[in-house]
Amino acid sequence: MRTRELILYAAAEIFDECGYSGASISKIMDRAQVTQGGMYFHFKSKRSLAQAVLAHQQEFVNFSGGTNGLQKLVDLTFFLARELQNNVLFRASVRLAVEQGEFGGHDDTAYQEWVTEFRALLNEASELGELQADVDEAEFANVLVGAYSGIQVFSNISSGRADLPERIVSMWRYLLPAVATPQARARLSFPADAQRMAA
Repeated sequence: MRTRELILYAAAEIFDECGYSGASISKIMDRAQVTQGGMYFHFKSKRSLAQAVLAHQQEFVNFSGGTNGLQKLVDLTFFLARELQNNVLFRASVRLAVEQGEFGGHDDTAYQEWVTEFRALLNEASELGELQADVDEAEFANVLVGAYSGIQVFSNISSGRADLPERIVSMWRYLLPAVATPQARARLSFPADAQRMAA
């Protein structure tokens, strides 16, 4: 298991740095400092490595926000931004989700898992009376995952995700009036550092 974890982490670093096309088994073996036998005992190909990194996306983050409803959803989006900036395993899995066509993948599981996570928090927000009456939680969860995915890709290209928190502030500034009650919006807060960047 220790060898498998070393290989998975090394693969994530290489996929993050080089993308799927630029990565190679030899680069991953060198980074993990494992033999060819050790590599192929756990993973039979570069494709199987990419699939393993992609499949564990939600396991690479551990969010335990102490709030509820909309505030917890907002907090989660900023937490994910920090993870994209600092967590190579999560960052690589997100990159592979975007690039999976390069290795014959057409799997939206990673996106659907976040839809499910966001929808659960929106359902909670609805029960707390924080959402406007015409909001469809499932539909908005899909919109939010799509918007967030696009924003992080744009931010990565523009600034290496340095401005991602600022962009998330802008996203919420426009989305919240469409879904949240005025009372709920008045109670919400963004991280101080993200607000300073957006000011």
